[in-house]
Amino acid sequence: MGITGLIGVLFVLGHMAGNLQVFEGVDVFNRYSRLLRTSMELLWTVRIVLLLAVVFHVIAAYQLARTSQKSRPVGYARWKAVNSNFASRTMRWTGPVLLAFIVYHLLHFTTGTLHDDFIEGQVYHNVVSAFQIWWVSAIYIVAMLALSLHLYHGIWSLSQSLGLSHPKYSDGLRTLATILTIVIVLGFISIPVAVLSGLVQ
Repeated sequence: MGITGLIGVLFVLGHMAGNLQVFEGVDVFNRYSRLLRTSMELLWTVRIVLLLAVVFHVIAAYQLARTSQKSRPVGYARWKAVNSNFASRTMRWTGPVLLAFIVYHLLHFTTGTLHDDFIEGQVYHNVVSAFQIWWVSAIYIVAMLALSLHLYHGIWSLSQSLGLSHPKYSDGLRTLATILTIVIVLGFISIPVAVLSGLVQ
């Protein structure tokens, strides 16, 4: 879970950084998109690694959930949160939401199946024309809010899973999880907001 989660964190960080080039204008953003496709072997290697990471992440999540259920087959008569927060308690919900969003996102921007004005290779046009539709922007913003919860707890948890947990570093790891989550989520959300507001046209 920790390793596949780390792959996911690194991917969304890089993906966000690349997407922010939309603020540089149509030529820069389309050139960035073409650059990603200059080496199809590398592109497909990355895609396969990401696909495997998602599959193994889902499998690990299922296994952890089953282990948790088996460890206490009878529910609590009275339950109170002690060492958990809202992000950790919603991981089982934000995970499926994000999985559904990934499928939608691929059908929307990669294949163009769910994009009414999709033009192959014209990534800037595809992004702007999509986010000009308020409910499409709303889907992406809600998905990023789900990502914020998943990322925050995920970054903290993977540090424990990978053996980096230590009382001396706990505060620093919490701060890192918070900063990375805010940067990534605000970076992604800024794009549909900029299109809706007319900043990006």
